[in-house]
Amino acid sequence: MSTGLYLGVVQFFFAATWIVYVLYLPQLAAQAGIAKSAVAWILMADQLVFVFADYASGVAADRVARTMGRIGLWVLAATLVSCAAFLALPFVAPSASPAIFIALTMLWAVTSSALRAPPLALVGKHAAKPSQPILVGLSLLGLGIANAFQPYLGLSLRGIDPRIPFALSSAALALVTIGLVAAERALARAAAAAPAQAPATAASSGPATEGAAPVLIAAALLAALAFQVHVFIDSAPLYLRQAPPTQLPMLSPVFWIGFNLGMLPMSLAARRWPPARVMGVSALIAAAASGLATVAPNLSTLVATQFAAGAAWAGVIIAAFAWALARGGAGHAGAFAGAISSVLALATLARMGSVAAGWPKAPGFSDALAWWPVIGWLAASVVVVALLARPSRRVTT
Repeated sequence: MSTGLYLGVVQFFFAATWIVYVLYLPQLAAQAGIAKSAVAWILMADQLVFVFADYASGVAADRVARTMGRIGLWVLAATLVSCAAFLALPFVAPSASPAIFIALTMLWAVTSSALRAPPLALVGKHAAKPSQPILVGLSLLGLGIANAFQPYLGLSLRGIDPRIPFALSSAALALVTIGLVAAERALARAAAAAPAQAPATAASSGPATEGAAPVLIAAALLAALAFQVHVFIDSAPLYLRQAPPTQLPMLSPVFWIGFNLGMLPMSLAARRWPPARVMGVSALIAAAASGLATVAPNLSTLVATQFAAGAAWAGVIIAAFAWALARGGAGHAGAFAGAISSVLALATLARMGSVAAGWPKAPGFSDALAWWPVIGWLAASVVVVALLARPSRRVTT
C-alpha cells in the first residue's frame, strides 16, 4: 500500500510538470522566436513522441530488469535528464534559437516516458497479482488529483515568472523519484517474503488475461478517444448550457473528483473480477453517463453524470493497466503497460489534431462530437464483451 501511495506521489508531480509546461509553452515559445501558431504543433509533436517512447521505454524496462535485475536506477537516471531539460526551458528560451528550444522539448518528452510504463513494469515484476490493481489505482490517483487541481493551478500561476514553477516542479519530481530505488527494493523484499507462487510469464492465460492483446488494446484506444472528446471538447459546452462561465473552474474538476473517488472501488473490482471484464463493464457505464450528460436537463443532473463518468473512466483505465500487467507477466509487463500508455498518447494526439483542424467548431461536426463519447465507450465495451464471449483458448505468444 505504501509503495502504491509513493507511486501516486511520483505521478502527481509528473503530471504537474506537464500542466506547467502547457501553461507556459506559448510564452516561452514566443521568447524563443517561435510563432504562436506553432505551439499546437509542438504539443502534438510531444504526444507523437510519447506514442513511440512510452512503448519503447516499457520494452527497455523489461530488458533492463532481465539483465540487471533492477530498473529503479535506470528510471532515476532518465528522470534526472528529463528534469534537467525541463528546468532549462525557461532559462534558455529568451536567448536560444527555435531549433535549440524545440530540441530541449523533445529531449524532455523522450526521457519523461521513463515515468509512465517503467514504474508499472516494476509493479508487474515484483508485486503479487492480487495486489497489482490496487497499486495501479494508487499510482493513477496522483494523475487524477493533479488534473483536478489544474484549473486552480492555472489561476494561481498567472503572472508568475515561469522559472519559478519550472524549478519547483522539476526539483520536486527529481527528489521524489530518488525514492523509486527504495520502493523497488521494498517490493522485491515483499515478493521474496511472500509464499512461493508459480512464476508469471507472458504466456500465462486464465481469467485475468482473457482476450487477444491487439483487440484489448484497440478497445482501450476507442475508450481513450471517447475520454478525450468527453473531457476536453464536450464538457465545457455542456456546463455552459447550465451555468455561467465564471463557474467553469469549479465545475471542470467534477469528472476528476469522480475519477479519484472511483479509484478504490474500481481497483477492488479489478482485483475481484478479471480486469478485461471490469474494463468492458466500466466502458458501458461511462457510455451511459456521457449520454445522460449530453441530455441533462439541469446542472445537478449534469454534475452527477460527470461524476459517474469520471468514476467509470477510473474503472476502464485501472482495468486496462491491470490487464496489461497480468497479460505481460513478470517478463513483459513493461511492454504491455507501454502499449496502453502509447494508446492514451495517441488518443490525446488525435484530439489535439482535431482541435487544430477546427473540427469541434465545424458546422454539423460539433453535433457529432457531442455523441462520440457514447459511441466510443459503447464500442469499446462491445469489443471487450464480444472477445470474452468467444471460447477461451490458451495464449501462446
